[in-house]
This record gives sequence, structure tokens and C-alpha cells, in this order.
Amino acid sequence: MIKQILGKLPRKPSKSSQNDSNGDGGVSGNSSSNPSQGPNSLNNSKPGSASSKSSNSGSRLNNGTLNSYSSSSNKSNQGKKTAPIASQAGSILASGVYEALPGFRDVPSSEKQNLFHRKLNMCCVVFDFSDPSKNHREKDIKRQALSELVDYISSVTSKFNEVAMQDITRMVAVNLFRTFPPPNHDNKLLEMNDLEDEEPALDPAWPHHQIVYELLLRFVASPETDAKLAKRYIDHSFVLKLLDLFDSDDQREREYLKTILHRIYGKFMVHRPFIRKAINNIFYWFIFETEKHNGIAELLEILGSIINGFALPLKEEHKLFLVRALIPLHKPKCVFMYHQQLSYCITQFVEKDFKLADTVIRGLLKYWPVTNSSKEVMFLGELEEVLEATQAAEFQRCMVPLFRQIARCLNSSHFQVAERALFLWNNDHIRNLINQNCIVILPIIFPALEGNISGHWNQAVQSLTLNVRKIFSDADQSLFDECLVKFQEDEVKEKEMQEKRELTWKQLEDVAASTSVSDEVVLVSRFVSSIAIATSTSPKAMAGS
Repeated sequence: MIKQILGKLPRKPSKSSQNDSNGDGGVSGNSSSNPSQGPNSLNNSKPGSASSKSSNSGSRLNNGTLNSYSSSSNKSNQGKKTAPIASQAGSILASGVYEALPGFRDVPSSEKQNLFHRKLNMCCVVFDFSDPSKNHREKDIKRQALSELVDYISSVTSKFNEVAMQDITRMVAVNLFRTFPPPNHDNKLLEMNDLEDEEPALDPAWPHHQIVYELLLRFVASPETDAKLAKRYIDHSFVLKLLDLFDSDDQREREYLKTILHRIYGKFMVHRPFIRKAINNIFYWFIFETEKHNGIAELLEILGSIINGFALPLKEEHKLFLVRALIPLHKPKCVFMYHQQLSYCITQFVEKDFKLADTVIRGLLKYWPVTNSSKEVMFLGELEEVLEATQAAEFQRCMVPLFRQIARCLNSSHFQVAERALFLWNNDHIRNLINQNCIVILPIIFPALEGNISGHWNQAVQSLTLNVRKIFSDADQSLFDECLVKFQEDEVKEKEMQEKRELTWKQLEDVAASTSVSDEVVLVSRFVSSIAIATSTSPKAMAGS
């Protein structure tokens, strides 16, 4: 009987009914790698870090119009709470009143929590910052309220409850989550020089966005934020919206996002696999579709810390990420914008598992630039870092294709490429690897060394080549002499082949000239024509011509 009566009573919606994705939280990210707050931090009173969930419902005002913000992921368990708050925010503007609320110091402790929610509600009104003269007074009031909220979150000594988490994440969502203008996603790439000289875009709403980001940092970094409870609000939908913001033109915003996402990765272990997969998808879209994204460097910085914290042995998932995403990131033309961060991530993988060196080096060779000299210099720098972490066994697997490419770099007419390739011999570890495998490597690069000494236009390249040549002669004089003899023999054969080729073409020209006045068909002997075809299509003949 009692059960029947209780069954007729209305039930409150359950928070625990929300779906939380579970990943393999066993991979540990290096979440302590920058314990400081985000850049441009407003307050140094407490370290910041992290992120907040805000795909719930709320209100947004653009050009004075209030719109509703809703998230399907939290709609079921938050709708009843958000609607009244949104209507309150709407009523603030509908009545034409946007007045400052009292400060936290001016109210008793029992009223502070209520004031906290009222200020969060008031900050859900978003103003138009494209016109500096519009709503000037209201903007100042909101900025002051945001600053007070940051200080309050930093000084809280009790755990945040669900209502507070919901209000915080909703306010963050209303203020930060937005779609960037179409030019930001324009598929027409600018030239590299234009990208370097381009003035950085500054968001006019940044004075308010900065404080909201700071609030988010303090909230996630706060020891009073329970990750098990907060994951209902900082969920997958929220993480995806944060990742979308990495395409912002404003570098200050990207710096804050970098710190926030890194803190989320460290605090919410359940989200780690999802975050890695989402970043992976951004890279795929960038590499194979758009080649335009403003936040690749910042995302790679986050990954650098994550890779540094990978447990050993590396999971197959992480190795696939290296092969399918990180190595192909060398392909886009704008690689110079994020190459330093990419090189760090690649090197981290090799240092974690030295057996990956062969995979990485062959990947670099696959995407080696053909006509872009500045990009080639960057590749040589990265190659040196990878080789420094390479063991002898892995080096032997890839040394033949590797030094064929290095030989081409040695003969490059661009002096910086040739010079950077010769600098590899300044590295003790690389020089030892080369000396141990001299019998294979020297015959490959000997013609390039001799070609530089006799024919390179740059004096510095010639001087460095002589030094490398001496290293080989000192290491194994007999091998060096054998290579020199073979090189001289090849030079004689090449010269004879060139003379035969020129003679053959001369004969063809003479035959053609003698019969050009008539309409008769010209017959050329099979012997002469076969020599002409064979010599003109051989690789050495083509190189000589």
C-alpha cells in the first residue's frame, strides 16, 4: 500500500541519468606541465588551469536581441533549471534595467551564494562589441561583475554544487561559444610571406572574454570542483565546442584555450580518449581538406605534454596516431607555422620508443619537399633531432634511402640546404652512426661530395664539404680510395657516353640536313637510332643533358 502511494508521487529528474562516455583513462597526460594560470591572467592569487562545461541552455544578446542557447547533451537533465534563469536574464533587458549588484563584501555570508547565482545570471547577457559606443555603461557593469565572480571562485572554501556548476558552465557557454565569421574558414590559402606579415586579428570583445576564460580556469583548477560531478557539465559536447574555438584569429584566446584544455585532460581522466580522438579529427580535416586552421600549433603543444606522459609500452592507438596524423602534418604548405611544436611531438615518440625511429625517418622522406628550400632546411633540422635519439639497429634499416636524400641535399644549389645537410656531421652521435656504417654510406654520398668540391658556387659549402671528406678519409682510407677510384672511372665512362651521344645527334643532324631539300623519306640505320634512344633515355644521359 505504501509503495503504491509513493509511486504516485512526482519524481525529480535524476542527474545520474546523463550519459558519460568512458575511455581508457589509463593513459596519463602530463597535466602538471604548466601549473600557472593562463596568459594575460587577471589575478595571480591562485594557479589556473582548465576548462568548463557549458553546452546547457542560456541567453545570448547580439545587437540587443536575446536568444536562447541550448545543448542537446544536457537538455534532459537541466531544462527545468535553465529556463527560469534565462527568463530572468531576458527580463533584465526587457525592463530596460541593467543595474550593478552589490559586491560580495557588502552582503552577509548567508547571502553570498545567492548573490553568486544572480551575478552569473546577469553575466549571461551578451552585448555587441562591434560598436564601442553602444551599451557602454552596461558593459562596465558586466565586466565588474565578471571580475568579482573570478575573485569569488578563487576564494571558495566549500565544494561547488550542481546548481553552481550548471550556472557557471551556462554563463561560459553563452559568452564564449560562437561561430567565427566565414573568412576565417576561407579555403583560399595566402602565400607564406603574406601569412607572416599579416596583422594579428584582435577580438573587440576580448576584455570580457578574457575574464570569462579566467573564471573558467579558476573553476576547473579549483580543488573545490569535484571532477566526478563536474563531468556532467564539462562533457563531450562542451569539449568539442572548446576545440572549435581554437580556430580563433586572436592568439590571446588560443593561449587561454590551450591551458584550459590541458587542465581538462589532466583532471577529467574519463574524457582523455575522446579529447585525443577529437584533436585527431581536427588534424585530418586540416591535412586532407582545408590546410587552414589557426590553432594547430597550440593543439600540438598540448599533445607534446600528453605524449610526454604516455605510459610504456606505447599502445597501438598512439602509434597509429603518429603514423596517420602527426607525420602527415609535414605535408601542408604552412607547416612552418607549427613545425617547432610538431618536431617536439615527433621526437617525444622516438624517445619513448626508439623502434619508431625507422617509421619516423621514412615518413619524413615521404613528405620531403622538392622545390621549397626553406621547408627543406626545417626538415633537416628535425631529422637531426630524430637521428640523435636513433639507435644503431633502426639507423641501419633506413640509412640507404636516408642518405640518398641527404646526397641530393648536399648538391642543392640553395646554399642553406647544402650547408644544413653538412652540419649533420657536427653532431657526435650522428657522426658515430655514419662511421659505423661507412662502407654503405660513403659510396652513396661520395659523388655528391666530389661534385660540391669541384662545382658548388658557395665557398662555405665547399669548405664544409672538404671537412666532411676528410672525416671519411681519416675513418677508412682504403674505402675512401676505392670510392675515389670508382668515382673517377664513372666520370670517364660518363664522359665517353656524353661524347657518343653528341656524335650520334650530330650524325642525325647531318642526315636530316642533307635530305631537307627533298620530300624523300629519311632512312636512319638501326644501329645509330638505337644508340641515340638508349643514350638519350638513360638516367645518367638525362642528368648530363
